Amino acid sequence: MKNLKVFIITGLSGSGKSTAIAAFEDVGCYCVDNMPVMLLPEFLELPVESTFDTSVFDAAGLAFVMDLREKGFINKYLLISESLKKKGYEFKILFLEAEEETLVKRYSQTRRQHPFSRNLGLVDSIRAEKKQLQIFKKKADIILNTSNYNVHDLKSIIFDIAQKNTSIFMKVMVVSFGFKYGTPKDADLIIDVRFITNPYFITELKNLSGEDNAVKNFIMSKNETSIFLQKYLNLLDFLIPLYEKEGKSYLTIAVGCTGGRHRSVTIAQAVFQYMKETKQKVDVLHRDINR
Repeated sequence: MKNLKVFIITGLSGSGKSTAIAAFEDVGCYCVDNMPVMLLPEFLELPVESTFDTSVFDAAGLAFVMDLREKGFINKYLLISESLKKKGYEFKILFLEAEEETLVKRYSQTRRQHPFSRNLGLVDSIRAEKKQLQIFKKKADIILNTSNYNVHDLKSIIFDIAQKNTSIFMKVMVVSFGFKYGTPKDADLIIDVRFITNPYFITELKNLSGEDNAVKNFIMSKNETSIFLQKYLNLLDFLIPLYEKEGKSYLTIAVGCTGGRHRSVTIAQAVFQYMKETKQKVDVLHRDINR
């Protein structure tokens, strides 16, 4: 797994580590909460093929939440991480913190116990944990104070950090369909291409599909098709980075014509090919092509 980036999420209890790992998972990372340090070397030595089903999951990286819930965490991590770095592994440490007043408020709202609260009050527990983590904080690549963020803001910020440090894009599915059979229920964007001249009424094209060259040439030769595609692809180039920035993991683009066999198939295929060339993670599905 040396080719996968490894992210260590740590920091003060109540600072948002659960939110952070959820954001890394949305980006496409394989995530483990409260990962024991001693298991890290064994996990990293596992071959990717035996750990992930690569036909359905393409890991952008590995993200582990590690903190003082584990006894002797800091000393174990410092020792093991140095050993793993010598073997070629690279780690990025994301350290989350928040102001004392904020942490007290969060614990009061959730009514959860602080990990150090067995022998200490809440404020003293927060201070004790903060003191122990100072060594680890100095080694962090990214330090984020979460005091002024709600859950949604924090997830958006973490998602942006995770995305910048991985090569995974939002997954896009382009679906062709026929309006006579209903619109796809999971569609985020729906475009109606029934304005294009219908090949169905051309005798030699009627029984073909939008995947056949004769149909494609007929549709793509129309002036309105080339103008439309240029404008629509420009729109997608504008929208997709904005959806990614908002933390969207999947986007379904639905292209519809009357029966879902000719025009929508050709246009959906053109959108798919364009996005594939721009290095988007994209698939195409012709839902009604055989109806």
